[in-house]
Amino acid sequence: MAKADRLERLDAHRADLEVEYREALVAALKVCASGKWGLFDHNADRHARAFVAPVIAHLAELGAEIDAARETLFMEPFELQQEFLAARGPVDSQSVGEPKQAKAWLERLAA
Repeated sequence: MAKADRLERLDAHRADLEVEYREALVAALKVCASGKWGLFDHNADRHARAFVAPVIAHLAELGAEIDAARETLFMEPFELQQEFLAARGPVDSQSVGEPKQAKAWLERLAA
């Protein structure tokens, strides 16, 4: 019975962390959508990276904790984090800019 209680508490904690991750990501996306580049690291600009580094570190920390809880609970990795990580990095010159990409993410997350 103790194991079931522990797993139930872990699942509740995981759910809280996922809400916190989503809120932190939405806040970062709003800053990016307002014109501040760096969240998606498309330009590899060191000033933009320095500005957004604490946000990325916080998201990575939350994501690692969420994934550890999900692994213990035999769940798939946290999909939102996987999608965000996949969206970061260099892109070709035909891709939309980070502010437009952030707006699209915000619309998708609001739906």
